[in-house]
Amino acid sequence: MHLENFTYMKKLISLAIFMISALFANAQNDSLFTRTELYHPGDYGSTNYRIPAVITAKDGSIVAVTDKRKFNEGDLPEDIDIVCNRSTDGGLTWSEPYTIAQGTGVNHGFGDCALAWSNDENGLIAVFVGGPGLWYSTPSEPIHSYKCYSYDNGQTWTEPEDITHFIFGDNCIIPEHQSWRASFFGSGNGLLTSSGRIMFVAAIREGTAQSLSNYAVYSDDNGMTWQVSGRASTGGDEAKVTELVDGRILMSIRHNGKRWYNISSNGGQTWRPNVSSWNEITAPACNGDIIRYTSVNQGYNKNRLLHSVPKGTQRTDVTVYLSYDEGETWPVSKTIVPYSSAYSSLCILPDGTIGLYVEENPSGVMGNYSTAFYNFSLEWLTDGADSLEDDAVVENAANDSLKVYPNPATSSIKIESEGLKKIRILNVKGQTVKKVNVKDRTIVEIDITKLPSGTYLIESLDFNGKQRFGKFVK
Repeated sequence: MHLENFTYMKKLISLAIFMISALFANAQNDSLFTRTELYHPGDYGSTNYRIPAVITAKDGSIVAVTDKRKFNEGDLPEDIDIVCNRSTDGGLTWSEPYTIAQGTGVNHGFGDCALAWSNDENGLIAVFVGGPGLWYSTPSEPIHSYKCYSYDNGQTWTEPEDITHFIFGDNCIIPEHQSWRASFFGSGNGLLTSSGRIMFVAAIREGTAQSLSNYAVYSDDNGMTWQVSGRASTGGDEAKVTELVDGRILMSIRHNGKRWYNISSNGGQTWRPNVSSWNEITAPACNGDIIRYTSVNQGYNKNRLLHSVPKGTQRTDVTVYLSYDEGETWPVSKTIVPYSSAYSSLCILPDGTIGLYVEENPSGVMGNYSTAFYNFSLEWLTDGADSLEDDAVVENAANDSLKVYPNPATSSIKIESEGLKKIRILNVKGQTVKKVNVKDRTIVEIDITKLPSGTYLIESLDFNGKQRFGKFVK
């Protein structure tokens, strides 16, 4: 087929997929629902793309990373690059790809990237693996674990730095782990806890058998050094973590059938002796994602968690589940991709809508995954039963509220209250986007020019230790 004909056909296929998605969205609800394709097989000279991960950076931009599987769809040790794209308009358009880690041949590729906020002002951290692959790794010739940082919300990244010796292998600093054979990170979202701990989950091959166990890998010094938790599962695979409102850590674990989970009461250092199962989530053995949406700690009326994973027994029908009781139950669910689909990753946009970056395959042809970004509202997800617009900021009766104006605002806000000392502004995900220390003033003006459009919560502390709360929209 001539190149111009191939390009034309590709556009027709993409348009058809978009129309199908639009029809599906309209059939479900007239609320917000958009789909944008990032990669299609053959794009940029690569035969395949897989393993999506996505995060909303601190400036409100969306950062997506993907395995560029240049010559076939296979896992490591194949020749794979990790590429990154950014969106500054809510996922409607994306930058050209740029490379975080470039493979240089078989046994010298990289893959399975996970993302988290770092403790730096505009910081992100990425972890991934590279080298001989999971099943060929040995303690002396291991699959390597890497980290790299972005200090500008994902626009540029540092060179990969090897952190394998913190986790396993001949050179591991933990003697008991020196006999372990392999480790790789569950791609998608990592976690920055309220204490500043950075955490990802590794699937560990402890012996020669082709079975995996899950351990949290965490850092209390912004990724300089790493520690490994106690075992969280035996017979698991890719897993993710999120923080509960009481500080416990919830881990969701890939498993064929009822989805597994485990809980840590000490920040991810140790886990319950046995995993539990969610009755509402039946899925194939496939990677998914779990993230915090809202919490009462952030000033919302409801705690909400989101989980994405294929629904049923096959890699199809990627579905987003919603929990109101910190992951005890998942009463709300909606299928986002109603055909062949697999790995997925979630993020929350500054306007409170939900982003899903997912592998999908409308054709059903083996090894023909595209990657696409979906954006939809809480109203759409719940068929109008739940809305952030109705979820007013919780104001403790013992605390005064802040006077905030203008509201909505464009370039600055003024906060009026007695004896202000510290002010913190949080986005809808509960992430701190701005801190201000003030002296004993009744009116404080804060520049919000660099904040993306969205809804924000304000927490303040006065010199008597009294908290006050407010809310504004930009």
